[in-house]
Amino acid sequence: MSAMEAADVFHRARGRTLDAFSSEKEREWKGPFYFVQGADTQFGLMKAWSTGNCDAGGDEWGQEIRLTEQAVEAINKLNPKPKFFVLCGDLVHAMPGTPWRQEQTRDLQRVLKAVDQDIPLVMVSGNHDLGNAPTAETVEEFCQTWGDDYFSFWVGGVLFLVLNSQFLYDASRCPALKQAQDHWLDQQLNIAEQKQCQHAIVFQHIPLFLQSIDEDDDYFNLTKTVRKELAEKLTRAGIRAVFSGHYHRNAGGTYQNLDMVVSSAIGCQLGKDTHGLRVVAITAEKIVHRYYSLDELSQGGVEEDLKELLKE
Repeated sequence: MSAMEAADVFHRARGRTLDAFSSEKEREWKGPFYFVQGADTQFGLMKAWSTGNCDAGGDEWGQEIRLTEQAVEAINKLNPKPKFFVLCGDLVHAMPGTPWRQEQTRDLQRVLKAVDQDIPLVMVSGNHDLGNAPTAETVEEFCQTWGDDYFSFWVGGVLFLVLNSQFLYDASRCPALKQAQDHWLDQQLNIAEQKQCQHAIVFQHIPLFLQSIDEDDDYFNLTKTVRKELAEKLTRAGIRAVFSGHYHRNAGGTYQNLDMVVSSAIGCQLGKDTHGLRVVAITAEKIVHRYYSLDELSQGGVEEDLKELLKE
C-alpha cells in the first residue's frame, strides 16, 4: 500500500487534533455514547513469543491478521455504531529500522481499511511503534505513517487526550519533543480543569500503573516518580480515566477519582485473558467499560445493560 493509498484508510491526526470530529460542533454534551478500545495488534509478536526470540523474531503474522480482521468485523456489526475505535499502541512488533516493519505496517493498514468509514480510527503510539527510547526520526516516521503522536479531540462534549507515553518512559534521545508535549498537555489540562467539558479522558500505551499507584517500577508501568507526578496533574484537572494497553493482560486500579484501565491485546496474550476489545459507554455522570473477547463481541454484540445506558 502506497503512502497515498494509506492516507485514505483513516483520518490522520494533524496539527494536534483529529479532523474526523469538528471541535466546534463536538464541544457540547449531546447525550450518552460509546466507543471501542483495542490495543497491541502487534503484528509479529505471536511468532516471536512462541519461539522465545522477541528481539529478532516475528517473521510471520498471519495469526494477528486474522485476529484484527475479526476485531474489525465485530466492530462493523455493532448497532448502534461506536463513535470511534481507538488502538492504544504497539500496532506492529518490528521496531523502527528492523526487518519486516514495512510489511507488517502495510498489512495492518490493509486490514484497518475495512473499518466502517463512519467509525473513525484513533491511533496511539506504543514502544514498538517508536522504539523504547524514541528519537526525532522515529517519531517523525510514526507521524508520517499514522498521524500525530499526541493530540486532542472532542466528541459529544467529552475531551479526549492522546499522549505519547514513550516520552514519559525514556525521552533521553529527544528531550525537546518531550518538553513540547509537556507544555501542550498543561494547556489541555487547563481546559479540563476549568470544567469546559463533560468528562476528560486520556489514551496512552504504557499504563501509569497496573494495580496501585505505589506498586514497584516494572517494564509494564511508568516509574513511580513519573506516574505520581502525572497522576496528580490528571486528577487535579478532573481527568476521569486513562485507557492503555502494553500489558497484554487486563488490569487496572484507581487513584483518587482517576480510573486506570489496562486492556489486554487484540494480538498476543501474555496471561489468561482472551483476544479482545473494550467497550466504553459514557453517560452524563459516569464512564462504564467492559472487556469482551472477540468471539463474544462478534456473536453477541454489546450487552443490553450497556445499551440501556445509552438511552439515558
